[in-house]
Amino acid sequence: MQEPDEGVRQGVEREFHAVATAAGTACALLRPQAGECIDILDASPATSLDLVRRQRNRRVPHGTQGRENCAMKKMNKLALIAGVGVMALGLAACSSDSGSDNSTKPTTGGGSTENAADCSVGIAMPTRSLERWINDGEGLKSLLEADGCTVDLQYADNKTDQQISQIQNMIANGANILVVASIDGTTLGPVLEEASNANAKVIAYDRLINGTENVDYYATFDNESVGTLQGKFIEEKLGLADGAGPFNFEPFAGSPDDNNAKFFFKGAWDVLSPYVESGQLVVQSSLGQSVKSLDDWQAIGILGWGSDDAQAEMENRLSSFYTDKKVDVVLSPNDSLAVGIAQALENAGYTADDFPILTGQDGDKAAVTNILKGTQSMTVWKDTRLLGERVEQMIKSILAGEEPEVNDTTTYDNGVKVVPSYLITPEVVTADLVQSKLIDSGFLKAGDVGL
Repeated sequence: MQEPDEGVRQGVEREFHAVATAAGTACALLRPQAGECIDILDASPATSLDLVRRQRNRRVPHGTQGRENCAMKKMNKLALIAGVGVMALGLAACSSDSGSDNSTKPTTGGGSTENAADCSVGIAMPTRSLERWINDGEGLKSLLEADGCTVDLQYADNKTDQQISQIQNMIANGANILVVASIDGTTLGPVLEEASNANAKVIAYDRLINGTENVDYYATFDNESVGTLQGKFIEEKLGLADGAGPFNFEPFAGSPDDNNAKFFFKGAWDVLSPYVESGQLVVQSSLGQSVKSLDDWQAIGILGWGSDDAQAEMENRLSSFYTDKKVDVVLSPNDSLAVGIAQALENAGYTADDFPILTGQDGDKAAVTNILKGTQSMTVWKDTRLLGERVEQMIKSILAGEEPEVNDTTTYDNGVKVVPSYLITPEVVTADLVQSKLIDSGFLKAGDVGL
């Protein structure tokens, strides 16, 4: 291609620098609190054009639209010149956050680690309504910031569209690693394709992401084992293996849109269903009776894991099927449901002296308080600090160009691929173990549970 006239070249170069300066000024005006702007002066014309387009399409904070418009006109001009490909110059592109009330603005930790400068992590958590997700998100954020990573932590109010939008913003803002605890693991395929196109690695956090090849790793607990521990606890406490019974039994399952819920139920059902078939466990409610096999688990699922919904369902079963009999055992897959179920039972007149066996999972404060007062029997404790540390190690390996450690390459088939996984073993905590397991380890404070 013929070289441009020197006068033309200098004129175009002046125009580029004028536009870049204006864009940089807009960056400072619009996002002075958002941290360092990204220097891309060495970018190719095609890359410059792509980055300008991404910057032009980012969300505009409320109250800055007028200033943004001026900068955008100049950015459009820059995009035009970059597209011609006369020279490779750059532009300052602002980093941004989603502006949601559920967001934690991207921050960079003060620690140092190899490749920390390249560590930009987006953490997409499902909701703040459950205690465990708050602990998971904040705990992982703290670990990564201590390693020198830039971290954008978002919570999505259990709204799938909101989570997708948050992930899109993370990608646009340059996250090279995404940690996603999905709300509905079947809906993220398109946005994770965007992540793949941007060369971002994806770690599914505790919940498997289904139906896409663009999930690189999965870190979780052994979820089927959670259910198995609950089933074995019931079996042992009732003496079912020794032929005891019959006992009135009410099963509950987790949210139908949560991939883990099926694993929880399967683990418990594999233990307990033979006793249902033999008549040692008797399900009185019509809803509970609708579960004839593992495939029917969603019929008794509580959408969104809501305590209030679990309470309402238990109250309905009690008023409809237990006016002249007692419940002996309730299978609850997690603590959030167990707290609602326990409230319904207390409202119906059950006391610690005749309370049914009631299972749970997570080690939530309210549930542990109930365990200590005798209105919940156990919780399967998943020390989420260990999960955060495992994900931190995965991220370090990725940044070092190494394969993260996994211990399961066969179980978690998402319908497109078997996702390499690392499983952490959970454990049962009963009232006599609260102090040694939950308090002494620092997972909970004694005052949190009335000790």
